[in-house]
Amino acid sequence: MANSSTDILFHNYPQSPVAEKVRVVFGMKNLAWRSVEIPRLAPKPMLTALTGGYRRTPVMQIGADIYCDSQCIIRELERRFPSPSVLPVGDAGLLWGLSRWTDGALFDLAVKIVLGSAGENLPADFALDRGRLYFGKNWAEGLKQANVQLPHLAAQMRAPMSWLDTQLADDRPYLLGTEPTLIDAQIYHVVWFIDGRWSAGPNFLSEFKHLKHWQKRVASIGHGTSSELSPEEAIRTARNNESMSATGVAANDPQGLRVADVISITPDVDGGEQSVTGTVRFADAETVTIEREDESCVKVCVHFPRAGYRIEPH
Repeated sequence: MANSSTDILFHNYPQSPVAEKVRVVFGMKNLAWRSVEIPRLAPKPMLTALTGGYRRTPVMQIGADIYCDSQCIIRELERRFPSPSVLPVGDAGLLWGLSRWTDGALFDLAVKIVLGSAGENLPADFALDRGRLYFGKNWAEGLKQANVQLPHLAAQMRAPMSWLDTQLADDRPYLLGTEPTLIDAQIYHVVWFIDGRWSAGPNFLSEFKHLKHWQKRVASIGHGTSSELSPEEAIRTARNNESMSATGVAANDPQGLRVADVISITPDVDGGEQSVTGTVRFADAETVTIEREDESCVKVCVHFPRAGYRIEPH
């Protein structure tokens, strides 16, 4: 079946908690999408052919536009498919602000718990890959300390889980009321992760009765309608389409970006990741878009959030 230039191609793997967050948003919006399964561990050559080196999960593709990071993905989904909205009128800014906590400190805490609890049972290749990504250059010591400090880490997670349980104590269906919103997906992916990947997670979460009911309710939303697509077909889709990205740089850019500047972009953490290089096509306070072409003549626009990413002149 031929792919439309507007089809959602979602590069992910089933066990990814961040991909689960986006899959829940697909469900909230009742979207149809094509699932392109990628490896859990680097290298991911079919993915990085599209992204220019970015290896994190998930990535969304629509035609020749490649969206990296769940911030960028969900923002684009909301733009293209505004109804039903996951951003309540008047609260969008607050929910994006909260995402810096759910996707940052809270998720990092969950990672430390999950990886630390595995201890020596963590496969060596997985320990090397995720350890470097989340614990920095001294990752082996970081994993060791996460294991030693597991009771402390669990205590740190217990506090926010209790806050959420209190938020749901009036039997509201979702965190902000009667309809699911972005914050439900943002919190759900952390709960889903610790429940499914930490052996003590189900027992840990059993204390929070309202949160457990909410978790089941969010799970029942589902993931929309998906069908499988091969990585090769995804690359052909990019090759056969042109980007629909806007062009221009908003006023007052703090880094003085201009259209056609050559820049490199990396996550603003020490994860040992390859930077992505291209020419600026669009930039504002939230997003930067670069044009790039790989050796196989796949020409794409790659979109990144500004928050959480470092831009350097090349």
